[in-house]
Amino acid sequence: MIIRSLLLILAASLIISCSRKVYPTASSENIVIFPAPPDTARVQFLTRVSTSHDITGNRNSFSKSMLGEEKDLLINKPYGVAVHGGKILVCDTYIHGLAIIDMKKSKFEQFIPKGKGELKVPVNCFVDSNDNLYIADSERKQIVLFDSKGKYLDSFGETANFKPTDVFVQDNKIWVSNVEGHKIFVYNMDTNHSLLRTFPKDNSKAEGNLFSPTNLYIADNKVYVTDFGDFKIKIYTLEGEFIESIGTYGQNPGQFVRPKGIAVDRESNLFVVDAGFENTQIFNKKGKLLMSFGGSYKSQGNMWLPAKVTLDYDNLEYFQKFVDPSFKLKYLIFITNQFGPDKLNVYGAVRPLKPGEKPDKSSSAKKKEINGPMFK
Repeated sequence: MIIRSLLLILAASLIISCSRKVYPTASSENIVIFPAPPDTARVQFLTRVSTSHDITGNRNSFSKSMLGEEKDLLINKPYGVAVHGGKILVCDTYIHGLAIIDMKKSKFEQFIPKGKGELKVPVNCFVDSNDNLYIADSERKQIVLFDSKGKYLDSFGETANFKPTDVFVQDNKIWVSNVEGHKIFVYNMDTNHSLLRTFPKDNSKAEGNLFSPTNLYIADNKVYVTDFGDFKIKIYTLEGEFIESIGTYGQNPGQFVRPKGIAVDRESNLFVVDAGFENTQIFNKKGKLLMSFGGSYKSQGNMWLPAKVTLDYDNLEYFQKFVDPSFKLKYLIFITNQFGPDKLNVYGAVRPLKPGEKPDKSSSAKKKEINGPMFK
C-alpha cells in the first residue's frame, strides 16, 4: 500500500514537472504592431522561435533528477522556411539540415540526412501535395527529394552552370531558380525529372533578363522572381514571358538594397524581404507600396539579416492566443533571421474588429505565463 502510494505521488509529480513556461500572451501594453499608432494596425508581431525550449519548455529540477538533463536544440543559421501539414520546416545551413517544428505535437527536432540524401547547404525547401520534401542545396548543386517520412527518394539538377537557390512545385512541375545559370528551370514531375524549359529566353528584352535569380514564388498564374543582382522582383507568365518588374535600387520606400525571400497572399499582395533594410515590404497587385514592417533589430518584432518569408492560412489556431483581442487574425507571416536572438519571427496579418464583432475565443490581452507547450 505504501509502495503504491509512493508510485502515485511520483507519477503525479512527473506530470506536474512536465508543465512548460513559454512566452506570455499578448497584452495591450507590450504588443508590437505595424504601422505604429495612430495608423490602423495591419501586422502584429506574435512570437518567435529560436530553440527547442521555445516549443517544449524545460523540465523542472525534480524532473531533471528523475529523467536527466535535456539539451536544447537550436535554429542556428536559418534561410528558407515552409509550412505544411501542421509543421514548420526551417532550412538551417549551419547543421546541413532542417529544424522541424510539429505544432500538433509541440515537438522540435532536427532533420540531418546521411548517405545519398546528405545535405551541404540547404537554402530553401518546399513540400508538395503528396507530402514530398524538395530541398534546394546550393553547394551540392542539386534538388534533393525526400518522402513524408524523411526517406531519400532522388536528386536532380544540371551538370554545368547550376546552383539552385529556391524550389516551388505546382501543376506537376518543379520550378527552380538557378543563380549560376541566370535562369528559371522548369522540370516535369516524372521519374526522370526531365527538363521542360528554361527562361528567360536568350533573346529576351534586357528588362526581362535575370542576373541573380535567388528566390521564386508562383501565384495567380504568374512566376515572381527575386533578381538579387538587379534589385528587382521580376514577374513572368507560366510560359516564361516577361510581364513587369517591381522596385529599383535605392534607399527609399519601395526600393531595394538586398531583396531576398518573396511570397504572395490571397489578395495578390507581394511580400519582399530585404536583408539590407532588415524589413519586409508589401506591395499591392499594381506594384504600389502598401507598408513595411520589421526594421533593424532593437527588440522583438525587428529583424536581423532576414532571409525568407512564408505565409500560412491553415494554422491560425496555434498562434491565436498571441493576438490582441481587438484584432482579427487573417493569416500568419513567418520570417527567418540569419543572425540575432530571434531566428524565426511569427507575425499575424490582422485587421481591427468590426463594430459588434466578437474576438476569437483564444485571443487574450492578459499578461500571463502559459502552462504547457507553446502550441497547445
